[in-house]
Amino acid sequence: MKRPVHALGLACAALAMVLALPAAAQGLRVPSAPAAAPRTADTGPRAADYIVAVVNSEPITNNEVRYRMIQFAKQMQQQGQPLPPANEFARQVLERLISEKAQLQLAQENGIRVEEGTVDLAEQGVARQNQVSLAELRRRMVADGMTVAQFRADLRNQLILTRLRERELESKVKVSDLEVDQFIREQQGNHDLSATELNLAHILVAVPENANVSQVAALQARAQRVLARARAGEDFSALAREFSDAPDAKTNGGLVGLRTADRYPPLFVEAVQALPVGGISDLVRSGAGFHVIKVVEKKQPGLAGISVTQTHARHILLRPTPQLSESAAIAKLEDFRKRIESGQGDFAQLAREFSQDASGPNGGDLGWSSPGMYVPEFEEALNSLAPRQVSQPVVSRFGVHLIQVLERRQAKLSEREQREVARNALREKKLDEEYVQWAQEVRGRAYVEMREPPR
Repeated sequence: MKRPVHALGLACAALAMVLALPAAAQGLRVPSAPAAAPRTADTGPRAADYIVAVVNSEPITNNEVRYRMIQFAKQMQQQGQPLPPANEFARQVLERLISEKAQLQLAQENGIRVEEGTVDLAEQGVARQNQVSLAELRRRMVADGMTVAQFRADLRNQLILTRLRERELESKVKVSDLEVDQFIREQQGNHDLSATELNLAHILVAVPENANVSQVAALQARAQRVLARARAGEDFSALAREFSDAPDAKTNGGLVGLRTADRYPPLFVEAVQALPVGGISDLVRSGAGFHVIKVVEKKQPGLAGISVTQTHARHILLRPTPQLSESAAIAKLEDFRKRIESGQGDFAQLAREFSQDASGPNGGDLGWSSPGMYVPEFEEALNSLAPRQVSQPVVSRFGVHLIQVLERRQAKLSEREQREVARNALREKKLDEEYVQWAQEVRGRAYVEMREPPR
């Protein structure tokens, strides 16, 4: 069951609408708040908390704004993004919360719900993404000032918003063959650096905001020693895990991920502009501190000769109905997974017997696929699997899936596949543009009363 999809996903577009956050900050990550983060304990709101805005009778509090500011600030600093002035930053975050609140109210009016089992899966997915157990994830939540109930509520809200946006926007976006032809011509003649795809890794030696001259010099010397070791050939990811102050460095080895250059901080792009793959930059100073940056991958624009990792997979799909709730479908597929892994069940036979997808009669076989051919939640699970590994149940807009990767290969895209890549890229761009307009319309229809400004 191959389904075209915009690569970034609507949830990412939602988070990026008000604040130009780096892509790594747009997923569901473990928050990393400093000790001074406002705590929202089970005993009730802080005495200093107050209402800053009301959206159709629902309040937004100062503490909500402050906590989101801390999350976004840490993520932006990690990527070397400069922070706006405090008052402007608070205003931007408040606007994002207003827009989100209005969309959640619209979802409620339209009867969009997310069951507990789906939230369970999302929470487990965040733990896997951060390479920690569920218990450790929850411990970090509490240490960072967020209760487990609040974290799960945030997950539920993001799932609800994604379903709402899919329903509201998916059918509105069409890409014609003429648009695909034009896109390919433009890409083949495009030599703009901003269109180059970069995969960078970095090590951050953080500099406190009020550091004196001697402290800055000591931290710069530390960063210089790390740079020397990286250039001497030591494993960059190991150095990142040992020395980097970036929140995710311990789990991702400093790797930022493949994206176009215009989605990286300009400081990073300028530092690596002339470097080859494997090259390591001079020290880069940002508002967060000193960065050591390595070029892991660099792809020039254009579609000719594209080589990608293709995946051969199969799946079992159960579609929720009034007789089979989403939670029941998840439980049923979890039982299938245990039977398969214990050797008491055969994946292909279970697919033929139970799958509600057209691939069912073929044992759930989906054939070979290239990146971007499936909806984001399906593809994310697919990419996390080793060959022969079976996933946990995965919820998508089509139902609940059990996925197994059979094999992977490197392959050059055919002309037809290149056109599909182009079509998906155009669809992604159009969806992002459509989302911005739609979100503004939803915000405009809401009654918003501003109270005291956040601080």
